[in-house]
Amino acid sequence: MPNNREDATFGSRLLYSGRLWKIVAVIAILIIVIGGSVRGFVIQRFTIPSESMEPTLDVGDDITVWRPDALSSDIQRGDIVVFDGRGSFVDDALPTPLQKVGSWVGLGNRDVYYVKRVIAVGGDTLQCCDAQGRLLLNDEPLEEDYAPHPASSTEFSIEVPADTMWVLGDNRNKSADSRALMGKPGGGFIPLDRVIGPVIGHGSSVD
Repeated sequence: MPNNREDATFGSRLLYSGRLWKIVAVIAILIIVIGGSVRGFVIQRFTIPSESMEPTLDVGDDITVWRPDALSSDIQRGDIVVFDGRGSFVDDALPTPLQKVGSWVGLGNRDVYYVKRVIAVGGDTLQCCDAQGRLLLNDEPLEEDYAPHPASSTEFSIEVPADTMWVLGDNRNKSADSRALMGKPGGGFIPLDRVIGPVIGHGSSVD
């Protein structure tokens, strides 16, 4: 009889131990899933596909994007940003609400994303160029140490509408940017709600 009791106690312990491990496994999986989702809403990784941002970003560079700034529309001049090019650089229809959700959890189509530098934001005036070949931002020369070529070979004079931005690649001679959209619907002005976020680091670094 005591042996039966001992067997029952041992069996109960095994059952409890098995349940405990299942609970631990479920909790671990939940932590991984939730952690990954939260990470996707905070930062996202992209790979540079072209020469348009050289020498700042080279082809094949991995970049890290900080997403909360896009949610708060805290996009500033000089920021390098990743944005959804549908409705501007890409002829596809504007992203649907479901596609926007997909992009925010990292499930969007990567082929529609572009990386450029924000040169002007809503309310700014931008003109190309002064006698030294510099852009004039709000009538003041814009110093661009990051751009290896003259500011632009295309002359223009624009005023940026509210809640939009004007973007250029650092490698001006090999960048399809806001200049390429002048005269087309939208005029090269990218709505801020298309921004995925500013770049905060590249390679293994995060600024």
